[in-house]
Amino acid sequence: MSPRPDAANEEQSTYWNGPPGQRWVAEQESQDKLFTPITAALFETASPRAGEAVIDVGCGAGETTLRLAAITGRALGVDVSEPLLARARERGQATGSPARFECADATAYDFADEAADLMTSRFGVMFFAEPARSFANLRKGLKPGARLVFACWRDPKLNPWLMAPYAAAIKHAPAPPRPGPDDPGPFSFADEQRVRRILGEAGFTEVTLTPRDFALDIGVGGGLENAVAKSLAIGPASRALDDQPESVRAEARAEIRAMLSEHVRDGAVPLAAAIWIVRARS
Repeated sequence: MSPRPDAANEEQSTYWNGPPGQRWVAEQESQDKLFTPITAALFETASPRAGEAVIDVGCGAGETTLRLAAITGRALGVDVSEPLLARARERGQATGSPARFECADATAYDFADEAADLMTSRFGVMFFAEPARSFANLRKGLKPGARLVFACWRDPKLNPWLMAPYAAAIKHAPAPPRPGPDDPGPFSFADEQRVRRILGEAGFTEVTLTPRDFALDIGVGGGLENAVAKSLAIGPASRALDDQPESVRAEARAEIRAMLSEHVRDGAVPLAAAIWIVRARS
């Protein structure tokens, strides 16, 4: 990794380079399939064009970076997780993609030479300990007037695809400490005014947030049992059950299955998801 993570982001770096990062690698294909409509909405707003230079922040296993590179010919994916980036590079090499990947903390990485026309992220910018400082550093990699477009989650209550399995799980396992409103995490950008303040402090202008709503098949085409397995593999329910004895996990699994069985429709398990598509200018 070059350079080392910013001290404020050490905890997140450790997390994504540990077992959770490996689990996300294992779930890469199904997660990318799950997020297909969200990725389409992100690209519709970002409108990447041939010849543009793009930076993809929190790129994970590279789905969005590889898609961007196929359109523009120039895309840099940045993430703190070596396991996920190893998968991204493997995918890029298999297809001959021009995408390049850097394992780096976006708060500390030197973006000065990038001169990008567009910066994107699909759920990769909500984990900064000091987000205004992180976005100010990201802006150094953009040309004046360049576009920033990213997707982030709205209120947890609007995202039962994640929170309904979690609510079922914590009937049988202790609930983890609830993060504060400014703590890093998947819902840390749920508040519109906070996002506007962060981007304004970082020097971005013309900030807009557009709400988008989706029904995500959390079984990803595999029906109820796959939906249960996916809920237990990654996400809030998975975190709540980490280090719990198998007896507790079995009880939680049965609770999640019973809850999800009520949502099965024609072999799919659709649950609501709510995001912001955020746009701004450097």
